[in-house]
Amino acid sequence: MHLQKIPFEATHSFTPFFLDYIHQKESLKPFYGHFPTVANFSDQLKEKSASFTVQNREVLVTALQQQYKSFDISERVKSNLEKLKHKTTFTVTTGHQLNIFTGPLYFIYKIVTVINTCKRLKEAYPDCDFIPVYWMASEDHDYDEIRSFRLYGKKYTWETNQQGAVGRFNTTDFKKLLADIPGDINLFKEAYTKHKKLSDAVRYYVNALFSNEGLIIVDGDDPALKKLFIPGIEQDLFEQRHKPVVDKADAALEAIGYKTQIHCREINLFYLEDGLRNRIEKVGNKFNVVDTNISFTESELRELVQKSPEKFSPNVVLRPLYQEMILPNLAYVGGPAEVVYWLQLKGIFEQYDTTFPILMPRNFALVVDSPTERKLAKTGLTLEDFFLDKHNLFNKVALKFSGSPIVLNGEKDSIINHFKVIQQNALAIDKTLGNLVDAEKQRAINSLEKIEKKLLKAEKRKQSDRLQQVEAVKDSLFPNGSLQERTDNFLNFYQQDPQFIASLIKHFDPFDFSFNVLRYP
Repeated sequence: MHLQKIPFEATHSFTPFFLDYIHQKESLKPFYGHFPTVANFSDQLKEKSASFTVQNREVLVTALQQQYKSFDISERVKSNLEKLKHKTTFTVTTGHQLNIFTGPLYFIYKIVTVINTCKRLKEAYPDCDFIPVYWMASEDHDYDEIRSFRLYGKKYTWETNQQGAVGRFNTTDFKKLLADIPGDINLFKEAYTKHKKLSDAVRYYVNALFSNEGLIIVDGDDPALKKLFIPGIEQDLFEQRHKPVVDKADAALEAIGYKTQIHCREINLFYLEDGLRNRIEKVGNKFNVVDTNISFTESELRELVQKSPEKFSPNVVLRPLYQEMILPNLAYVGGPAEVVYWLQLKGIFEQYDTTFPILMPRNFALVVDSPTERKLAKTGLTLEDFFLDKHNLFNKVALKFSGSPIVLNGEKDSIINHFKVIQQNALAIDKTLGNLVDAEKQRAINSLEKIEKKLLKAEKRKQSDRLQQVEAVKDSLFPNGSLQERTDNFLNFYQQDPQFIASLIKHFDPFDFSFNVLRYP
């Protein structure tokens, strides 16, 4: 496997907001703490050491030991669970939904990024230990987001009528789907048939894929961990302290030209039970669970928070705070949209004297398998060309391989020069003729551009075979017109190359913010 790096800008796939963060634009610096460089982790270590309590660490370790109780785990995972007891141990975390069969490729890329970040930090700060963490979004209730995955160009879907937090879904509905999927999927068969809950199934296969790297998997849907979040729950429910802070950040970001990603509500919590995860709204003196008959007085709700905090699930605004309260975490690894929405939240962390994590973009990649690599070579184009949309890509092909001139720039320049002389002469005779000359000049240029389009269209017909070859490569690398990593599943490559994940770990550099292209010979 050969590694090639492409600047983010050359991919035409990232927003200016995200790119400005990567390039450390001065106007964005007030919205985060430290930029992700190895050197900047020195101050981050000091800040997190000062803010993360021994009591929270003890609760975390006990909860994780309970979560792993029924699982066979590697010596590396056992060692990391033990290390978490020590005040010199820190985490680097990524989070993701419980997509079936891991979902899109970038799920794997996220975890590889946290693993490699921890390795680099251990080299730089040998007196500390750094543990990679995958935070399961087990409380998320968006079933449509997790129900499908794409393998070898075909979409596979898990059909179930269950509702509520997906981590609590029963996996008995998987049997039919498992029978339809090609190739070796024994790992997933064991995961989905031997575990009743989806969160346990996901823990099983993620642990199997990454346990040798010591990855720790955290399920936030845990009563003991939720107790640590009671202050955040109470302040959101009864004081609505968070919305003014986020609104202020939103206004500041919008004032410098950015569109914010997430919306903060007066109350940013869901009521959580089996089969139910619905928003809580305050109406008058009552707290209602939206679209249900469940309602509480303030005193009833205060009692419930103290007695059963696990019944309260944070939304996208508060989940980051919950995560950082319960983990000795230094950095969060996320995709472009995640990194951007965290920039709205720094003020919330300041309210709780909780260290704001370093925001690390995950690694981004395109994998070119051997058959596609051979087809690509035959096109005579560079890999960067294929990041263009099809319209511009086909135009480039037609122009590049045409035996005749198509672009009439020389002719346009000649016409413009001629009209300059004509206009000078006309103005000398009558100044009112200037607009007429300009209009005729534009009409002539428009005629040339119309001819250009006709020439280009005719050239594309002549090169139809070549364009079909180019389109086949484009569709292979960018399925459904999207980045491969956002569409295809890792099994597309892992089934043919069992060392695929190991190769990612070898090639990805978490501190090099470029787009990776991994090319099989």
